[in-house]
Parts: sequence; structure tokens; C-alpha cells
Amino acid sequence: MKTKLNFSILMFALFVLMSCDKKVGKANSNALLVKDVTEFNTAVKNANPGDTITLVNGVWKDVELVFEGKGTKEKPITLTVETKGEVTLEGNSNLQLAGEYLIVDGLVFKNGYTPTNAVISLRKSREEIANNSRLTNCVIDNYNNPERQVQDYWITIYGKNNRIDHNHIVGKKNLGVTMIVGLDTEESRANHHRIDHNYFGPRPTYGNNGGETLRIGTSHHALENSNTLVESNYFDRTNGEHEIISNKACQNTFKYNTFFECTGTLTMRHGNETLVDGNVFIGNGKPSTGGVRLINESQTVINNYHIGLTGYRFRGAFVMMNGVPNSPPNRYVPVINSKVNNNTFINCDHIQLCAGSDAERSTAPKTSEISNNIFYHESKSDLFTVYDVISGITFKNNILGNNLKRLLKDGFTNTEITLVKNDQGFLIPTSNAIKPISISPKIATKENTGVSWYSKDDEDVALNSGSIIKVKPGINTLYDIVKTSKPGDIIALEEGGEYLITKAVAVNHPLTFKTIGEKKATVLFERMMAFQIQNGGSLELENVSFDGSKSPDYAGNSVICTSKNSMIENYKLFINNCEFKDMVVNHSFDVLRVSKGTFADTISIQNSIFKNISGHIAALDKETDDIGAYNVEYFIMKNNIITDLQGTALRLYRGGKDESTFGPFLEVNHNVFNNVGFGKKNKYEAAMSLYGVQVNTIENNIFNNTKALNMHLVVGEPIVNLFNNNFYNSEELIVTGDQAYVEKNTWNYNPKFVENTFKLSKTSPLTGKATDGFNLGILENE
Repeated sequence: MKTKLNFSILMFALFVLMSCDKKVGKANSNALLVKDVTEFNTAVKNANPGDTITLVNGVWKDVELVFEGKGTKEKPITLTVETKGEVTLEGNSNLQLAGEYLIVDGLVFKNGYTPTNAVISLRKSREEIANNSRLTNCVIDNYNNPERQVQDYWITIYGKNNRIDHNHIVGKKNLGVTMIVGLDTEESRANHHRIDHNYFGPRPTYGNNGGETLRIGTSHHALENSNTLVESNYFDRTNGEHEIISNKACQNTFKYNTFFECTGTLTMRHGNETLVDGNVFIGNGKPSTGGVRLINESQTVINNYHIGLTGYRFRGAFVMMNGVPNSPPNRYVPVINSKVNNNTFINCDHIQLCAGSDAERSTAPKTSEISNNIFYHESKSDLFTVYDVISGITFKNNILGNNLKRLLKDGFTNTEITLVKNDQGFLIPTSNAIKPISISPKIATKENTGVSWYSKDDEDVALNSGSIIKVKPGINTLYDIVKTSKPGDIIALEEGGEYLITKAVAVNHPLTFKTIGEKKATVLFERMMAFQIQNGGSLELENVSFDGSKSPDYAGNSVICTSKNSMIENYKLFINNCEFKDMVVNHSFDVLRVSKGTFADTISIQNSIFKNISGHIAALDKETDDIGAYNVEYFIMKNNIITDLQGTALRLYRGGKDESTFGPFLEVNHNVFNNVGFGKKNKYEAAMSLYGVQVNTIENNIFNNTKALNMHLVVGEPIVNLFNNNFYNSEELIVTGDQAYVEKNTWNYNPKFVENTFKLSKTSPLTGKATDGFNLGILENE
């Protein structure tokens, strides 16, 4: 009996195990591991609700995947990877989705660019779109077309009820919006998409319109409802252009997003009934960082926290625009019936009301309200700039720190404010007059957005961060050493050594060349250029002398040039304590020559001497399409001697009237310009020619026997400060255009230099005349 019982138990156990095996087998039959595109296409064709298609680990190169099918809410069809981070789509690859209840999880796009107009698109065609689908835990990392001005998008969202969440999106550098919500068909309107918990990593300044990070709708569909929720995303230095987010449709919501050191604003460009609620804007005092720009009707801006924002005009911490009377949807619809309530501004420099007021934008805001906001600044007293009448705005119960000026007598109260750091690390204003302020626990952080298995660390290598490599004088020793150098290295030249270049030095990663010792090493070159900055390169030159006496007899030589091809990477150029001389073997011998499609974050020329040169120091004027594009964001020229220069010291050009970019920024300070601009080949006929530059600080300079300083001012309200400059025996300052500028203390004194130098003698009328109390011209006391 006992044996029979044991046998029965054994048989029952085997039956259970066999049943379990069948169930496991059935479940596994829905998990399809594919190793190439053919297998993927077959799996997609045969996929049923609940199936999972898994890409095998490895590099999938030049693959265009179309993931289509019809899952259900309970049983979606999933596309995923064998191991997250171990599957990459590279080369010319992309992904299209079409169907219902699809999930894409864990793809990585890198080392290439899309062959079409989008990396990931939630539609196969205008008729075949994705609904009720999800894109999650995916990465797009520097997946850029190498041609800077070729447009594409990274993620295009169509259909309805789709969720885009926990993705890592970093490093878009070519033309085109990073992520768009399209409304070009009825099937994609009133879509109720949710975009949440994504990490939008750094996007460098593009230098033209078309560098937004997120755009919902377009001007063509401005009055269509999108009903998109953008929630708890982290925007980390997304600096492509002025509009970080460009809202161009109705009834969208932006909540709990964090904008970290972003040079731009969340812009309600078109469309009505937008809600901007509970977002955080952190500037940390970085230039041009902004908050919210309000345009159009029935907008609501509430419960947002702003700190350390420095942007002005359209990049202010808060900007309420003027509008165009009877405006079409694609221009500037006046602000009507909008509310700005319960927002906090700490150490933010500019609140702009009726911004953009001009002959076209002549309608001030109406029936709108600014109430219960808190304004605190530890050093400024005047935050508000008003460009038109504000009688259409009701101000109520706004709290100001004691040191701040009231905008109006009514609607503002001054009180003593103390800042207290909360548990989240935010400085919270406290006072008996202030109700407790809180930041939502749903606020985006770098840690709770994106994916956990992909690094958010910056990959850019800084100049001077690598090893010091000593190089002997000789022929092409610089060329040879660069071939084995690494990003950030410092190439150390011998004091007084002579280096001859017969092959141009290609700089394709950050490098510094400097003389170790007091006596400068000398660089001569027999090519049309000594250094060519290529894609990925940045260059610093310190304490080096460049002699053009051995350069070829070619028109168009230069010491430094950029690649002749488009460069997707922005570069930096620093020149400090260098000498450039005897570059007259032919006409038009420039120090720096750039090409169209190249862009510098910073060009800084300081403490250097330029003498006997037939061309220009820098002609940054290759973007001539007049669409607001330019070649450099920040240009600094300080404490230099420039003498016997046939061309112009600087030609800087930004054409057109597009308002999506806010550069270039120019500082020219404490220089001596002597005998500059008189060459027959100087087509600019000026010692310095500036066109459309947005921020101009030109001060404490001596122009001696030079052509004119020529400025043409266009685009709304450039900042132009011309302070304490001396023009002796020189052509007068020429300013054209329709914009205002500030000029103070322009003299025409004989500078009385010490003989054979450009130092001021004790009897010079320019001693102590600089804005900083030093002498005009070069800084002898630094």
C-alpha cells in the first residue's frame, strides 16, 4: 500500500512538472531573440499581442527597423534588447513605429546618424502611425549628421496617447529640433501624449534658429489642441537656441520640469491655454539663463521657482511680450486673460514686461494678472523693465525684498526676507509676510530621470587637462608630436627654440601649445596655414611667436584656419601673450580664417602683439544667408597691440532679423590700434567692422592713425556700450542702423606714447582715463 502511494505521488509530481514545462515553453515561445534584420522583420510580421522581440547583444549597423503591430492594453508587443547597454544601433540606423500598444525599451543610438529625417519616429507614414505606445529607457547619444546645417530630428511623436519616458537624449549638434510633437494630421491632434522623466543632456549653442530641444506643434497648427503633458523632465544645459521648449499649440501642460543652466526660455510661442506649473529654473549666474516667456491668450504660469537667472530681454527670468494687433497665429498674438501667480524669483536679474514693443508689436497685455509672486535679490534693486503701458495688467499681493524698488505703488509690498535651504537643497524665501513655499517631490532631478545604466558624466575634455609633452625644436616636430597627443595635452616648446612647419598641424582634439620660459619660441611655416582646427578640436596658444617670413607667396594664407568643411563640434580658440609678425609675403594674410558651417563657443585674444600683417586678424563673416546665423558666440580682444595691419582687426557679422539667437557677444577692451585698415584689399574699409552684433562692449581703447570703427545695429535692442575710447588722427566712429547705443567719453587726444613703444608717457592726457581707473590702451599695471 505504501509503495502504491509513493508511486502515485511520483506520477503526480511528474505530471505537475510536465505541465509547468509546457507553460514555461508557451511563455518562452513569445520571447523571440533575433540576431539580424531579416529575423527581426520575420518576428515583427508574425508578432501577436503579448510577444517580446529581443535584439541580440552587439552592434547593429546601418539598420532601419520598422516595428509595427497591434498589441492590446493588457498584452502589448514589446521590442527590447538582450542586455541594456550592450545593444547599440550605429551607422545609418533608425526606428519607425506604427500600430497599437507597442513598447520600445532599451535601444541605444550612437556613432552615426539617421538616414532619414528622424532617428525614432512614431509613424511609418502619415497614414500609418503609433497609438497607445511607449518609448522608454532608450538612449540617443551624439547621433549627429556630420553636416552641421543638414536638418533632422531625433524623436518625432505622432498619433495619440503615447508615452515617452525615462530616455537619455544628449548631444544634438546639427540643425533640427531634438524632439517634436507633430500635429500635421487630425489623427495626431488632441493627442494626450505624456513626455516624462527624460534626461535631456547638454546641447551646445547652434548659432542659428532651429536648435530647440522640444517643440510641440508648429505655427501652421497653432490653434489646434495638442493636450500634451510634459512632466518631470531634466533639461541640462540645453543651449541650442533661445527657445529651449517651443510651445506652438493649445492646451499643453508643463509641470515639475527642471531647467539647469539653460541659456534660453520655456517659450509659449503660439497657441493658447498653456499651463506652466511647478517647474524649477536654475541659472547659477551663468550668462543668458532664462525662465518663462509668455505670449498669446489664456496662459497660466503658477508655482514656478527661479534662481540665479541672468538673461535679459527675451531671455529674462520672466518675460511677458507685447503683441501684434489682429495678429495671425504665426506672429505675436497679444497677451490676454493670462495669470502669473505664486512664482518665486531669487537673485534673478531681469523681469521684462511688454518686451518686444515696437512698431509692429504695439499691443500691450490686456486683462491679465501678476499676483502673489515673490521677488528677492541680494544685490540688485531694480528688476523690472517695462517697454509699454502696463495698465492692462493687474498687480496684487506681490512680495519684494526690502532693497527692491516697487514697480507700482499698489500691488507690491516690501518685507525683510531670509533664505533658508530646504531638504531638497533649494533656497526658500521666508518671512512673516510669506506663506510657506514648497517644491514638489515630483520635481525632476538628474538622478530620477533618464536611464540608470548609462552615464550622465560630461565627456568633453578641457584644454590644459592632459599631460605636458616637451617637444624639441626642428622641422615638423610639432606635426609629429600632435599625431601621438591625446585630448587636453599641453605641447611644451623650448624657450627661444625655432620650429618649422612644412606640413599643416591638424588639431582634432583640444590642445595647448606654449613656451616654457620667458623667451618665446618661434614658429615658422611653409604651408598656407600653420594650424587647422578640425572637427572636435580646440586650440590654445600661449607665449609663442609666429613669423610669416617663410610662408608661401599665396594670397589667402593664415596662421590658423578651421576645416573647410562643416564642423559639427563647436570649438574654442585662446591666444595669450603671443606675437604675430611679418605676414606680408602676399596680400590677405590673415591670423584666423574660418569657414561657413563652423562655430566657436569662444575666441579670446589677449596680451598679444600683431604687427606688419597684410590681412585681417579675424574675419568672422562666413554666415551670409541673413537668417540670424554667425560664426562665434563670445569674442574677446583685450590688452593687445595691433600695428601696421592692412586689413581689419575684426570683422564680425550676424545678418538678418531672426530673434531666435542672442549672440554674438563682443568685448574689446584696453587695446591699441595703430595704422590699421588702410590696405587696398580691405573690402570693409574699416579698422573694425561689426554688423548685427548683439552685445558690444568697446571701452578703454586707443585708435591711432586708423580707419573707422564701423558698426551696423540691427535686431531688437542690442546692448552697445562705447565707453572711454580715444580716436586720434583716425576716422570717426560710424554707427548705422535703427537701434540705440550708448557712447560716453569719446576723445581725440594725442596719446603721447613713449618713443618706439605704445606705452603712455607721463604727460599723456589718457593716463588714468579708463573705466577701471587705469590708463587707456595697454594695461601696464596688470
